[in-house]
Amino acid sequence: MPSTVAFVARVDHASDEEAWLSALRAAMPEETILPFHAMSAEERNAAKLAIVANPDPADIKALPNLEWIHSLWAGVERLVAELPQPAPPIARLIDPELSRVMAEAVLAWTYYLQRDMPFYRHSQEQKEWAPRPYRQPGEMTVGILGLGVLGQAAADRLTAAGFGVKGWSRSQKEIAGVETFSGEDGLFDMLASSDIVVCLLPLTAETRGLISATRLFRMKKGAALINFGRGPVIVEADLLAALDSGYLSHCVLDVFDNEPLPQGSSFWSHPKVTVLPHISGPTTQQSAASVVSANVERWRKDGRLPTTVDLDRGY
Repeated sequence: MPSTVAFVARVDHASDEEAWLSALRAAMPEETILPFHAMSAEERNAAKLAIVANPDPADIKALPNLEWIHSLWAGVERLVAELPQPAPPIARLIDPELSRVMAEAVLAWTYYLQRDMPFYRHSQEQKEWAPRPYRQPGEMTVGILGLGVLGQAAADRLTAAGFGVKGWSRSQKEIAGVETFSGEDGLFDMLASSDIVVCLLPLTAETRGLISATRLFRMKKGAALINFGRGPVIVEADLLAALDSGYLSHCVLDVFDNEPLPQGSSFWSHPKVTVLPHISGPTTQQSAASVVSANVERWRKDGRLPTTVDLDRGY
């Protein structure tokens, strides 16, 4: 009989845990999935797999014979940073539905900037009737920081909508219809030639603080920025300086150094900032459970793990 699968999560409400357990059990009826707090000492010792959502590191440490960990999130930087070392292999969630939803959000908020919605919001507040010239998507270039699964899905949607698309990644990639860049010089070139920059980078030691004043002020004057990656990739004080100086026209921020965004943050009331409550790429429980189920079934059958996180790179 297969060993019990541990579900390890820190959730705000018991109903959140129950919702995840319900989705996972429906997708994997042949598995016995128990929340960590309901497992006996014998079950914890025997567990070979943990499915996790923001787990307490102490709980993972109390599962001494894990062969691997499956995260329910696409971002795993906190998990990698907090887990006791050496950690078992970690698989992050790679979900086509998440890619679709994120690409949808990138396109929606790119349209928001392309169609000058922040300007019209301000015009309404001032009771001003002030139409602006229309900009065709083909007249604008969108630069994507991060060309992983999410970045490539976003590039496809933007290209199909008629935008010129460029992309930057740590290592050089080739994507049909996208001009790609890599390395330090490539980053400067992409930033300097993009009207809207979309950040989809994971948070790693290399990306923390990557978009600082040096790079913000290499962007086009009047360009806009969307951050759907991780807050600490962009230096918040430097971003505010670029906005206050008039160098950047607007930014759409869905992620921040501290979440929920503190009440005292300057971003809340800044006229050139649109604040979102980390909603650009929500995880759909049923879809995520289906992905996890397929990975677990394959592992049970022949011992193969899905693609696991490079712990040195952090993703």
